[in-house]
Amino acid sequence: MMKSGLKRDLIAVATVLPVAIGFFVLSAGAGFAGEPGSLQRVAEYLAAADDDLLLPNAGEQTDSSQADDLLLQPAPSPSDDLLLLPGTPPAASDDLLLPKASDDLLLPAASDGVLVPPSGGDDLLLTPVADPVAPSVAPAIGAPVSAGGSTEEAGSAPGAAAEHEKLFTENRFPAATTCATCHPKQYSEWSASQHAYAQLSPVFLTMQAAINAKTSGTNGDFCVRCHTPVGMNLEESVYVSNFDRHQTSREGVTCITCHRVNRNYGKISGRLAIVEGDLYEPVFGPKGGEELERVLAEPQTYRVSTDRDAPGRGIHTGVERFFPLVTPGFCSTCHDVTLVNGFRLEEAFAEYHQSPASEAGVTCQDCHMGKEQGVATGYEQGPAAIVGGQPTRPRKLASHFFAGPDHSILPPGLFPLNVKAQSFKTMREWMAFDDAAGWGTDAFEDAAPRDYAFPEAWRSIDDRYDGRKIIEEQKQRLVKADERRLEVLRNGLELGEIKVIAADMGDLAFSVAVRNITDGHAVPTGFDAERLMFLDVTVTNGDGAVIYRSGDRDPNGDLRDTHSAYVHAGELPLDEDLFNLQSKFLVRLLRGGEREQVLPINTSQGVLPFVRPEAFPTTIYGRPRGTRKHKQTIDPLGTRTAEYTVPSELLTGAGPYAIDVKLKAQMVPVNLILAIQDIGFDYGMSARQVADAVVGGTLTIAEQAAVVSLGEQSKAAVQ
Repeated sequence: MMKSGLKRDLIAVATVLPVAIGFFVLSAGAGFAGEPGSLQRVAEYLAAADDDLLLPNAGEQTDSSQADDLLLQPAPSPSDDLLLLPGTPPAASDDLLLPKASDDLLLPAASDGVLVPPSGGDDLLLTPVADPVAPSVAPAIGAPVSAGGSTEEAGSAPGAAAEHEKLFTENRFPAATTCATCHPKQYSEWSASQHAYAQLSPVFLTMQAAINAKTSGTNGDFCVRCHTPVGMNLEESVYVSNFDRHQTSREGVTCITCHRVNRNYGKISGRLAIVEGDLYEPVFGPKGGEELERVLAEPQTYRVSTDRDAPGRGIHTGVERFFPLVTPGFCSTCHDVTLVNGFRLEEAFAEYHQSPASEAGVTCQDCHMGKEQGVATGYEQGPAAIVGGQPTRPRKLASHFFAGPDHSILPPGLFPLNVKAQSFKTMREWMAFDDAAGWGTDAFEDAAPRDYAFPEAWRSIDDRYDGRKIIEEQKQRLVKADERRLEVLRNGLELGEIKVIAADMGDLAFSVAVRNITDGHAVPTGFDAERLMFLDVTVTNGDGAVIYRSGDRDPNGDLRDTHSAYVHAGELPLDEDLFNLQSKFLVRLLRGGEREQVLPINTSQGVLPFVRPEAFPTTIYGRPRGTRKHKQTIDPLGTRTAEYTVPSELLTGAGPYAIDVKLKAQMVPVNLILAIQDIGFDYGMSARQVADAVVGGTLTIAEQAAVVSLGEQSKAAVQ
């Protein structure tokens, strides 16, 4: 039985292997080091193959008895070589596995902007490469560019047909900018939130494309359907650039994602249907439509119209009561993520469901939609809408900010979402606005030469000044967003005082406790395998020289853990004292044992990695057998203590020694950027730009300091 089963497996692998190699060659030719266009080419190839690499292309002929099955009768190619892409003439060498100019796909080009292990100074994170193109004007991966190379209007479809399509889509899925007219407070909060950023994130967009590339496309829309439910309802490609998505799709978890859902889907990892309809169609809320009926009964006061063909302010004609909207189970739709093979990627709701907060009846909404981010302090009171300049009656008012560990790494013209910014310029035009150069400031405009080469969209000095005004407003909003982000983090973690364990001559040891002060879930939670919450520890001697470090970074911006390129290269030592709450992905190797991986894809098991249901019940193991997650998080109201000992050879006498401990939070590690960079990043961003922006958004949650002298003062110093 075992031998025959193994034989069948080998036959299946051998038969499918040419198709997989063809896909790999396509990815290599499309630009391993983030070459613009690689993502688009993958999308085009998958589209040509009808999203199924086992189906023949439209132009191929097959026998009627064997149609649609390349495993039975491979379609002939001009060179009779299945390693050649369909429709591609053979090269002189008749081998597409030989790349042009280089012969090593693992060696990036000098100007590709990738993150690479150290090798004598060719690390783009150490030595930035001069960019001959004006800042922030590169097209997004997969974005079409006009013949002249300009990106200002490249994403807009010409003609009346395109405008009609845009209007038709808006009538199916209204954008948040439509809702902002009557709900300015909710829009202002949401537009700078994690929900609004969900689909815009270049890290997310590249990561989900990289996972698909590493799983032969079998992951499908599993990741992106939570980040842009509207896009998936519109059946947009999972690979397309944000430049080319519909506006409502780009808005990620937008208004209608919650308020046009009328079914209690439960924990389904985001696969939900949005009720289609224009502005006038009913929406769904927790209380029903009593207040709306009152507003509609006073059209002269509120200046509204429910008639699509009549003048007046348009308004939805009803609010249907949908009670699940205020229950924790509604959040579980996207915040408990289990892969099709049983792998439990995110468990925020499962943690909450077993928490003291759940037992006490405190909901997710109580902590994350109340007055204060991350703690149940009640709700504001106020009007739910401002209609025709008139507020509706005061009621319980939920916050829509949804603070979390992520922060925007986009130019401020793109995020936070802004009605004025979107109506003023397109996304591509905002990408071309050179904020760093000072466009729209008196200092720049007074000194700029007459022949300064501005993009077409910004040639007018008035436009540059108006753009500058919007940019400065956006920056102020980002500062406030960081304040709310810090608020939720400080309501989740607490840093105890430094306790000296030993302070004798030649012996210095101390500890510090980190406590989860929320009773609702573990910290970090959600995507905890990519959340850095760590201690940065510094000890200096009496001369101010640093004699001990833990929690510091390598030149790439990574912590000195097992995924640091510099630690792997032997150029920096492993930080054995590192305190980091980031969980780890572990995969089982083909010949036994386990290893850590940045992405939970067990590529060691076979040549064709697929995301597929497990052959055995996952309830037996609680996970798929080939991969698991080692959680490092702190349980609700739990405490973990970090201990440090300064090597005696580093101590220089009695001291005094200054100890500084910072508790920091970073949304993702730089090694994740390195693991996904071969796909390329949206908005034309390089891996270096993304990594710098990620590290730049690190927040210090708490800090403790102590001064210790050795010897005579040791008894008084030790606590």
